[in-house]
Amino acid sequence: MRSTCAFLAVVLSVLIAVPRASAQVHVAGQQVLDAAVQQHVHAADQDREIVQQFLHRTDVRALAGKYGIDLRRAESAVATMNAVDLATAAAQAREADRALAGGASTVTISTTTIIIGLLILILVIVAVN
Repeated sequence: MRSTCAFLAVVLSVLIAVPRASAQVHVAGQQVLDAAVQQHVHAADQDREIVQQFLHRTDVRALAGKYGIDLRRAESAVATMNAVDLATAAAQAREADRALAGGASTVTISTTTIIIGLLILILVIVAVN
């Protein structure tokens, strides 16, 4: 009986002391994880830059002034936006920029709607935070 208890104690000690092999296996290596984080940060920085550039356009500033929207507040809000909201705002800024870059001398209603929607989205995000 004593030898059985000693044997059981040794087996349990070995099982506890030896790390499980499956615990040491990683699905993705550290380099892959670092690259994914860097890619995410780079994408967020690009989105933030696109929105900031859009807000600095003279036609956007004129339209914001016409409707009484404070662009300084919108610009400061871009720095604090989370990734999802930032991606949405950047997509809208890209779409409006594409529409404005078409060479038209006047702003169409759909572009105006996009600009106002983008500015309101940024201000709502600031108000919620």
